[in-house]
Amino acid sequence: MVSSSTLTITWLKPDIEEERWEFFNHPAKQGWYGSHDVTWDHIVSRFDAGALVPYPRAAAIGDIPVSLSYHSFDEYQIYLARAKRGYRINYSRMEDALQSAGSLALKAPIVLCRDGKGLLFSGYRRLCLGWNYGMIPHVWLVSLI
Repeated sequence: MVSSSTLTITWLKPDIEEERWEFFNHPAKQGWYGSHDVTWDHIVSRFDAGALVPYPRAAAIGDIPVSLSYHSFDEYQIYLARAKRGYRINYSRMEDALQSAGSLALKAPIVLCRDGKGLLFSGYRRLCLGWNYGMIPHVWLVSLI
């Protein structure tokens, strides 16, 4: 017997300006930007050409490996489930809202792609919410060619 769920998430195009912190301040991502010669202006100029694409729970989207996606359950345990309360609280709020309302509209996580390699730029908690409820989330995939 298969159990099914009626919970749904509608994925929306995110606003890049709301994610500025990820570029200028996130310490774990600075190396990726530098090694791929990515600038903020480059991201902004290519952002609207992005597309919503499905991202099943994996280390890659198709043949594009995605750094910092922390896709495995063990990584989820380290980076979200056992994270400090301040980081976890927004996830818990989304989870409660999804369970209460049965559906949510969320801005899609953002994945940047350059030279055949990806980076989860923002939206890890939103991505985990979909994955943890057995959904295939969609991400806003931005090709920085």
